[in-house]
Amino acid sequence: MSWTQWFIFLLIIQIIHGLGTWKLYVKAGRKAWEAFVPVYNAVILMKIISRPWWWVILLFLPIVNLIMIPAVWVETARSFGKDTKLDALIAIVSLGFYNFYLNYVADVHYIEDRTLKPKTSTGEWITSILFAIVAATIVHTYFFQPFVIPSSSLEKSLLVGDFLIVSKLHYGPRAPMTTVGAPMVHDTIPVIKTKSYLYDDNFEDRNTSWQNKLQLPYLRLPGFENIERNDIVVFNQPADTLLDMNKFNPDRNYYKPIDKKTNLVKRCVGVAGDTLEVRNGYVYINGKQNKLPNRAKIQFSYEIIFNRNLQPARIYEILKKYDITDGLGRGNTQGSYLIPAATDEAVAQLKNHPEVAEISELRKVKGEGENIFPQDPSYNWNIDFFGPLWIPKAGGTLELSADNISVYKRAIEEYEGHKVVTRGNQIFIDDELATDYTFKQDYYWMMGDNRHNSIDSRFWGFVPFDHTFGKPVFIWMSIDGINDGIKNWSIRWDRVFTTVSGNGKRTSYLIPFLIFLVAIYGFNKWRKRKKEKA
Repeated sequence: MSWTQWFIFLLIIQIIHGLGTWKLYVKAGRKAWEAFVPVYNAVILMKIISRPWWWVILLFLPIVNLIMIPAVWVETARSFGKDTKLDALIAIVSLGFYNFYLNYVADVHYIEDRTLKPKTSTGEWITSILFAIVAATIVHTYFFQPFVIPSSSLEKSLLVGDFLIVSKLHYGPRAPMTTVGAPMVHDTIPVIKTKSYLYDDNFEDRNTSWQNKLQLPYLRLPGFENIERNDIVVFNQPADTLLDMNKFNPDRNYYKPIDKKTNLVKRCVGVAGDTLEVRNGYVYINGKQNKLPNRAKIQFSYEIIFNRNLQPARIYEILKKYDITDGLGRGNTQGSYLIPAATDEAVAQLKNHPEVAEISELRKVKGEGENIFPQDPSYNWNIDFFGPLWIPKAGGTLELSADNISVYKRAIEEYEGHKVVTRGNQIFIDDELATDYTFKQDYYWMMGDNRHNSIDSRFWGFVPFDHTFGKPVFIWMSIDGINDGIKNWSIRWDRVFTTVSGNGKRTSYLIPFLIFLVAIYGFNKWRKRKKEKA
């Protein structure tokens, strides 16, 4: 729904609230009209139910309000003497319409200065759990979110099994667009494998399904940093066709709300306004080769032939010596081995090993087209030779033609909400002939450092700013072999409590952090003893 439609919807809710509670407001010593004034009525209601004013803020936060609104229904009933478990159940099951019964039928009296402490230990436990969920949801949604690296697309910079803290403050917290869903869960609820939110992603017309109408328009709070070239960024995959992370299908849309699309982490190698080209696997921006931070290592695939047949364990030992770790275990005893990811430096050293006979690059040839963005046979691009293309910038105007419309059609149509139709050499946007287009938002080009083992912008194209949501800032845990069963897990201690970005060798802050915790614990113990003596 649009902001106007949401305003009308919320106004109707306020009228329903007023009709269902105005007598209760009067019994609590307030005025009847106070039950009808939007926002103000919530502030007064907090006073009536003896709850803090900031609960009002929680009532308007998506997802969080799914917990807080039923809590307010129950607290309203309790404030008028209806404090049994059955009353609480009816208040929740009736979606708050129990207030109409209390307002017009039941003979209830307002209880001033009622105790807020739950009557039973079970009630106290439930209350604590609910507010812990509320607090965690707020932090998860607007401040920091945990993220686990699932693939090796950023190998060397970020490893499979790195547990990250992703800051949402850097680029600005993005308000949830999905209004009905489970807190702190992305696409699917674990264990039961059920969709975690209300959305009709298979409906033919997404704009007419009532589930989809409950989506909030895009809203973002200000951040303190812009996305810069070579930043590692967490974002929602724009062309989300992923029913399976390993099965990308560019010809099929699996529609989801933006905030529920597949979470990915890649490096932003091109920002809005850049002209980008890939030559032999290396990125060029505005004609100059892009230089990555010194912690980042570009990798390519190679085929290695050994002088003799080797057992997989021996191959593993040789490659591990040169820090070639991605894809280990794919060896065979036929004399050859596929190295899915290795740096140029590692390969140069590996060539000198006495067991190695030959190493061959597995890179594409310029002009050898493949089925990648923009999925247009007139563009004979591949993963190693791509572009050049201009990355759209907010306020930037592009001259449209039959030659470039396939590159920018998805951005104009899918991400900016226009209907695009081509008829011969003519282009129509929203049924009007168009010769140019001015973009509404910034776009970015995301790629993995592991050039031959990364599904990225080379497959789906531009990433709009409204699909970005965070910047990884910290690795709090790193487990080697995380996908090989718990028996094969080992902690990479040199990566625990290290920063994601930065130059030079990583520094772990685990010991200083533990010392800080011990100091805080000791200070609190000392302060407690001092109070007891006083």
